[in-house]
Parts: sequence; C-alpha cells; structure tokens
Amino acid sequence: MRAHARRNREKLLAVARARFAESGDGVPLENIAREAGVGIGTLYRHFPQREALVEAVYAAELDDLTSSAPGLLDRCEPEEALRAWMDRYALFAAAKRGMADTIRSVIASGRLPTPATRERINAAIATILAAGARTGGLRSDVEADDVTAMLLGVFLSTEATNSPERTGPLLDLLVDALRPRT
Repeated sequence: MRAHARRNREKLLAVARARFAESGDGVPLENIAREAGVGIGTLYRHFPQREALVEAVYAAELDDLTSSAPGLLDRCEPEEALRAWMDRYALFAAAKRGMADTIRSVIASGRLPTPATRERINAAIATILAAGARTGGLRSDVEADDVTAMLLGVFLSTEATNSPERTGPLLDLLVDALRPRT
C-alpha cells in the first residue's frame, strides 16, 4: 500500500474508532469520510461495506489491547499492570457494545474468529499473571481464562444494570481476589 493510501486508511480507522465508541456503528459513513478528510470513494476503496470497517476497527483495537501487556509490565508492578490492563479491556468492551449487531454479523460470517480473540485476551492476561506470580504479587494458581470469564461477568453485569460506574470498583475487587492469600 502506498504511503498516501496507508495514511488515508489510518485516518479513516482513527475517526471510525472514535465515532463508533461515541455513537455505535450507526454513524453515517459519509460523516466518517468527511471527518477523516477524504471522499466517500476513498472510504469504500478501503472498506467496501460497513462490516469491513467495523471489522478493521475491532481488529485494530484488539491488537492495541492485547499488545499492551508487556509495556504495562515495563512501567508498573504486575498488580498495577493488571489493573491498568483491565481498564483498557473495559474500554474495549464498552466500545464494542455500540457495534454489537455488526460484530455479530461479522462473527457469523466467519471473518472474526471469536476463539482466536479469546486466546489473544487470555495470552495477555497470562503474561501479566506470570509476572505477578514471579514477583509474589499475584496468585500462581489462577488460569487466565478464569480471569477473562470474571471480567466478562463484570462487563455484562454493569451493562445489564446500566451502572458503568460500578466497573472500576468491581475490577479493584477482582485484582484483590488475585493477590496471594496471607
């Protein structure tokens, strides 16, 4: 891809990420193109249908989320890194709510493999858990998939009760549960 085309694609993705997070995936594609400073034809060259744009946004956000664990561990103790990563995951999950219908259709088409998504989430969590087990700050007897299940429970319950302000305290409680018993 030429540099100019790559920049246009990146601008489109950045605008789409922001708009989808604010308003869901019902945002008119013309608005996304205009805000990115490109024509609608450019948007459709990169993303022939709305589902392709949603899929690209989802993939970019998943990449950012799952690749952030090592950097967080470089800057923080494992328990703090885990809590910061959980906040990022909560934002990722919240942004996906507005795109839920389109994401479901992309998953149903087979273009977005959910087992691979779960594996990537688990791998990021496992990286942090292993670091925490080595330093003694996190339990060594916890599976990453169990943490993922608990996180999903937090996100689903706060969404179902329309109480996003509860997410932070519940994530704090989860991190406390992952500390070694004394």
